[in-house]
Amino acid sequence: MLRTTGVVKSYRSPAGARLGVLSGIDVQVDRGEVAAIVGASGSGKSTLLNVLGLLERPDAGDVWYDGERVTALGASAQSRARGRFVGFVFQSFLLLSGLTAVENVLLAARYRGGITRRTRDRARQLLAEVGMLERAAHYPTELSGGEQQRVAFCRAVLNDPPLVLADEPTGNLDDANASIILDRLVARARAGTAVVLVTHRHDVADLASVVFRLEGGRLERRDRLAR
Repeated sequence: MLRTTGVVKSYRSPAGARLGVLSGIDVQVDRGEVAAIVGASGSGKSTLLNVLGLLERPDAGDVWYDGERVTALGASAQSRARGRFVGFVFQSFLLLSGLTAVENVLLAARYRGGITRRTRDRARQLLAEVGMLERAAHYPTELSGGEQQRVAFCRAVLNDPPLVLADEPTGNLDDANASIILDRLVARARAGTAVVLVTHRHDVADLASVVFRLEGGRLERRDRLAR
């Protein structure tokens, strides 16, 4: 489902120096797999996820979705590919303050043919599954960080994307609500979705089919994390 070849990414510092973040990343995640990416803070995990989700272009290398080389597409075509293939759970939620919880979830439908009665019902169903239906009419400023995270998850999966990218999806959740989100992600993988998540938690990484450690710009496959 997801494959990268030789992905390189760097940034220029205020002083003009080139700072390397990703150095030739090769990775493959198949449908039905949960892949966890771990690494120290600042190692480039979120940058890698942004490249995988076509939110940032790599300096070199390619990203492939379901056999399609999406890094070769123009900006508009990449946006369409992202809408067709990817559900993204952002670490900072990125909910729109002027929309209610259910309206934020329905944003995903606007990029896939528009909002219909079916998508409205689906949005409410997803909110119910994560214990947020009673908060559906509340605005982000009226929600806790954990509640906003659950809304962001529902938005990411509304369209049943074949690829879900999640940046610290349990970072703002207590254990009970973290378990709900993780159970939903694993269930989606069992139904054929490819799931890639960034995490610093051993218990979350333990749920993954495969674990990758990002260190020094390189991605190394690990069978399990050292305790």
